[in-house]
Amino acid sequence: MEHKRLGLIVNPIAGIGGRVGLKGSDSLDIQQRARMLGAVPLAGERAASALELLLPLSENIELLVPPKEMGETVARSCGFNPQVIRTSGLTYKSLAPFPIGRGEGGDETTPEDTRYSARTMQEAGVDLILFSGGDGTARDIYTAIGNNFPVLGIPAGVKIQSAVFATTPRSAGELAAEFLQGKGVRLQEAEVVDLDEDAYRLGQIVTRLYGYLKIPYRREVIQNQKIPSPASSAVQMQGIATDVIEQMKPDLAYILGPGTTTRTVAEQIGLPKTLVGVDIITHNELLAADVGERQILEMLERRPLGLIITPTGGQGFLFGRGNQQISPDVIRRVRDENILVICLASKIAALLGRPLLVDTGDYELDHLLAGYIKVITGYHERIIYRLISGS
Repeated sequence: MEHKRLGLIVNPIAGIGGRVGLKGSDSLDIQQRARMLGAVPLAGERAASALELLLPLSENIELLVPPKEMGETVARSCGFNPQVIRTSGLTYKSLAPFPIGRGEGGDETTPEDTRYSARTMQEAGVDLILFSGGDGTARDIYTAIGNNFPVLGIPAGVKIQSAVFATTPRSAGELAAEFLQGKGVRLQEAEVVDLDEDAYRLGQIVTRLYGYLKIPYRREVIQNQKIPSPASSAVQMQGIATDVIEQMKPDLAYILGPGTTTRTVAEQIGLPKTLVGVDIITHNELLAADVGERQILEMLERRPLGLIITPTGGQGFLFGRGNQQISPDVIRRVRDENILVICLASKIAALLGRPLLVDTGDYELDHLLAGYIKVITGYHERIIYRLISGS
């Protein structure tokens, strides 16, 4: 293998709002609220999962990273001896007393730090930039370097809808290794999209295409851009909802995941539903709206819960994209027979035979969940579909 230069950028606060139900982490007030609710940043941990697969190549890789938690910390923890890029021009700002993404000297990092780091790596001639974050991070990197430079996303955000990310952190590491070794991995332009987080928290999906990034591409390990349910599917969703309501057990409450298909279940019962949040319902009552992981676990202490969940359209993620409130701890405590998976037949068809995916961040659980699952696609209509761990 020829000597290669690899850049790594970690957005330390990416995904911090997910498990506590805040649906993003772009703004400072949301980051502070997430920390107050007990959220723990996971972007460094997910970057480590990718880097571990590159460690066997470390003798032939020069790794360039920003300081501290933007890359240096995780690189050293994985056994690399990285080159820390110069920090003049970085805009660390102190945001005490709620440290979220800590930079040099214990201060905070900003989107400009990501942009500056990407430009510096491009100028240094790295062969590939790996970044751990979400759609906002992808947007910052696109703003900095445009679409003429190879990059690859390690999924670590809440609302990952762009097509520039590998399906899981381990997939990102595997694909980066193949690309750096020259194993015939081609480059392809992929969409960078982002949601308006304020509208998202109000249950409105407002998505904007910002541009394209050039990524190493292997179809089975790159996630698709998320697509919404077509308006013409209303009748089919009503049939799914009727089927689900008939199956709901009177002694259970149900965790109701995000999405238009799950919202139809609540509407048919006569209950409100947060479109992009997680709620807890019974067959005739809304027990809790827009809950985070902690509230779900507290409810599980008081009563058994079932789960009604739908995969993301176009991407096929059952867990790990936009529903991080339904955490590994939650999933382990819901009995398999009380999990109802629902999906429009048109969304299954749009996967073109690709399996459904799970990326909870818990490697062992992801593999336990893998197999063949029953999916409700209409009134008294079922298919058996493959679910795999992307890890």
